[in-house]
Amino acid sequence: MMDPMSVRAFAPLVAILIATIATAQNDEAYAKKVKEYTTEPFFLTDLVDHLPTSKTVPSPDKFLGHIVGAPNVLSYSQQCADYLRLLEKTSPRVKVFSMGKSEEGREMVVAAISDDANIKNLDRLRQISATLSDPRKLKGTEDAANLLALAVPMYWVTGSMHAPETGPPEMIMELAYRLAVSDDPMIQTIRKNEVVLLTPVLDVDGRDRVVDLYKYRKANPTKQPIPLVYWGHYVAHDDNRDAMTLTLNLSKAMMKLWLDFHPIVQHDLHESVPYLYISTGTGPYNAWFDPILISEWQEMAYNEIQGMTVQNVPGVWTHGFYDGWAASYGIVIANAHNGIGRFYETFSAGGADTAIRNVGDDAERDWYRPNPPYPNVRWSIRDNVNLSESALLMGMNKVASEKDKFLRNFYLKSQRSVAKAKTEGPAAWVLPTPVIGGRESALLNVFRLHGVEVHRLDEEAKIGATTFPVGSYVIRMDQPYSRVADMFLDSQYYNSTDPRSYDDTGWQLGALFNLSPVRVKDATLLDKKMTLLADPIAPTSNVGSAGAGTWAIKADGDFLISQLRYSAHQLGIATADKAFKDGTTDFPAGTALIPAVSDKVTLEQFSKLGITVTPLKETPKTAVHPLEAPRIAVVHTWTNTQDEGWTRIALDQLKIPYTYVSVHELADVALLKAKYDVILLPQAGGSAQSIVNGIPMLGDPLPWKATKDYPNLGGPDSSDDIRGGIGLNGVVHLQSFINDGGLLICVGNTCRIPIDYGLVKGVSITPVKDLDAPGGVYLTERVDKESPVLYGYGETLPVYFNANSLPMLSVGFSRGGNSVENERPSGRGNVGDPDVIQGRPPYTPKSQPGDTPAGGTYKAPTDPNLPRVLLRFVDRSRLLMSGRLAHPEELVGKAALVDCPSGKGHVLLCAMNPTWRGETMGAYQLLLNAAMNWKSLSPVPDPPKK
Repeated sequence: MMDPMSVRAFAPLVAILIATIATAQNDEAYAKKVKEYTTEPFFLTDLVDHLPTSKTVPSPDKFLGHIVGAPNVLSYSQQCADYLRLLEKTSPRVKVFSMGKSEEGREMVVAAISDDANIKNLDRLRQISATLSDPRKLKGTEDAANLLALAVPMYWVTGSMHAPETGPPEMIMELAYRLAVSDDPMIQTIRKNEVVLLTPVLDVDGRDRVVDLYKYRKANPTKQPIPLVYWGHYVAHDDNRDAMTLTLNLSKAMMKLWLDFHPIVQHDLHESVPYLYISTGTGPYNAWFDPILISEWQEMAYNEIQGMTVQNVPGVWTHGFYDGWAASYGIVIANAHNGIGRFYETFSAGGADTAIRNVGDDAERDWYRPNPPYPNVRWSIRDNVNLSESALLMGMNKVASEKDKFLRNFYLKSQRSVAKAKTEGPAAWVLPTPVIGGRESALLNVFRLHGVEVHRLDEEAKIGATTFPVGSYVIRMDQPYSRVADMFLDSQYYNSTDPRSYDDTGWQLGALFNLSPVRVKDATLLDKKMTLLADPIAPTSNVGSAGAGTWAIKADGDFLISQLRYSAHQLGIATADKAFKDGTTDFPAGTALIPAVSDKVTLEQFSKLGITVTPLKETPKTAVHPLEAPRIAVVHTWTNTQDEGWTRIALDQLKIPYTYVSVHELADVALLKAKYDVILLPQAGGSAQSIVNGIPMLGDPLPWKATKDYPNLGGPDSSDDIRGGIGLNGVVHLQSFINDGGLLICVGNTCRIPIDYGLVKGVSITPVKDLDAPGGVYLTERVDKESPVLYGYGETLPVYFNANSLPMLSVGFSRGGNSVENERPSGRGNVGDPDVIQGRPPYTPKSQPGDTPAGGTYKAPTDPNLPRVLLRFVDRSRLLMSGRLAHPEELVGKAALVDCPSGKGHVLLCAMNPTWRGETMGAYQLLLNAAMNWKSLSPVPDPPKK
């Protein structure tokens, strides 16, 4: 018999044994429901056909009232978060962290799950991961080896980045419970050798709207379903295209979590193609990713494909879905920071419905899909849960079982990123100016959000023929996240013979911010004295003495002057119509002129914004006009609020006030000019007719507003009935608005409305024939030398253009040399060198007294409403800056920006998108210039010569 001391010594072991026996039992009722809700046996694996019981930790059905994957029910984002926090309270293996809140105040969370020891030691494990991510902190290989031996890899799973993809949040709740309580050997390996991070819902705003709409549809089966007007507060599907500039709260939260935990794997769960697509992509792959990463993609994907196929699950495949090129996807947060970013696409359940589904072309067998889906299948949300959870467990198990290899790869990729400056290069990127404005500071702060170090030169650096002055900003390539900066600043070339691109092919942020960062290959730059910047980088403010009583702010295409105009209402700001000199200093047209002030409030406004003010020696004699703070209306349709959200967030970031209205405002308000000075119609999908008609006026009204039963509807805007569009009345009201002196700005497809409905003349849309320009950076040139829209801009401007969504504008006649076409007959010479007909001398007839022109002497009056081309796409040799381009001849010479006078007002047509995904800050001021000068867009004649 054992003595009491021995019993007490074995007590912990006995407790563990008892707990193991208790949790080893499975919940038969839960398993029965799993089988019931799984539509076919081949959609169920032995990894998820059971669920362990626990005496202390509540299973999902105890919390939800039903099993995960039950038909016809969905969980709100708060329910998902609450269940994870319940697990935290009842299990020492779970710890929950807040990731922050959405734009509408809903919380994003992440749960860390591992064995007790790892959770207790989580802060230390995070420190180890952070150190491995930056090899500069380690003394050598021995130091690294010691740390690698202590490290535990982290595997981060995220769900519902896209709100209508409903399965992942449900599945993650069951996965969290299984990881916390199961003692299956695979789960024990995962817990011991890995920290799993689970985020059930990223787009918390959109998820809650989706659940409300699903409940509405189930409660009103005979009524027309209400469409998902808004997902997130700003954008819909594009929330997975914000990994570069990190403009959305969702993106900022993801980046911050990655930098806090440094998970080796970031695994995003999506829904679209059947039955389970595991990401690798068709290529071409992003050229800045480490080749080790590309190999990891393939290895991990085929591990799960093989595992699922062995389990007799059909339709699990990879390769033929997307390309892996664009740098804007959410998983680039890991891929560009030496982790592994990957995703699944599981067949959608259409909410939580069960029905026969047609698979379409994805049922075809191909070399990358040897075990394709069946052409038709009965599918449920439980099938979705089974496949994604099973494959995830296989992926997690691989990383846990081979943790040493994946940790070494993570460390090695970080080492290679630090070495990049002296291996493949470049050595650095430099903004060669000590004085920066809003665009420069915004770009530099994007990198700082990504964890990229930014330095300033403490001494002048002469590198070859280039001299960088003291204070220049340097982004060194000998740092762990060098690939982020290089990827964002470099130019991209996507060969037009490669497979179709899944998204944008070019992004070159320096060009899109209308900046010229310098790519430096010479590594001697890194030896120069420079200081690491720790705080957010602000524009450089410089306010001189009052001089002659007038201050000048040079027009430079920056948005700071717009922020000043709206924030400093007390200031009378005028704009110079023409360029002028003050002493030996040249000031361009559009320079803002302000009476010198000394009050503290105004000077603080200058300093806060980073405004540089030059005191003038004398007041300029050039003609001026007031710089306005116009009343702006931003108009959305009820059929597509995706792209206009990028316009709203741009204005909100700059704190430019506007009124947000729907197309119904245009239809209902006859005197629009009494309420607004500028009406902005951002990019929206559809034809002119579909935007004018809107949702068909059929059946009952379609409300979009919060109610007691559906509290999450509404959001940025609401309506009792979202049917209908601008309507013909609205078109007439827009015409009156323009004739009364208002400015209408149209972007992309909305340009079709004033063209097709006759609000402008002389402008047409050229159909795309063979042009292949699927989202990239293309160069335009300035045609108009006087328009206030172009104040502060140079002779060329890189712009974002996508032939799939932005129309090509053509102007059918010229005004003052503004023709957009370079047409001439075939013959000798070139465009600027006229043809000479051979075999005869030149001839010019001379008129004689008494000659009468044919048709009499009547001269038609000049049409004051001829369009003025402001920007046009350049010649084919310079056209492509970054991305993909085939058949450029279709785009050469087409108008990118056109000002159409009409009555007393103007219509500005944008064939380029000036507010795209937070990437085009260099074009923001085009819109703001137009708005602030809305009364003065017509050209100012030169004074008569003496």
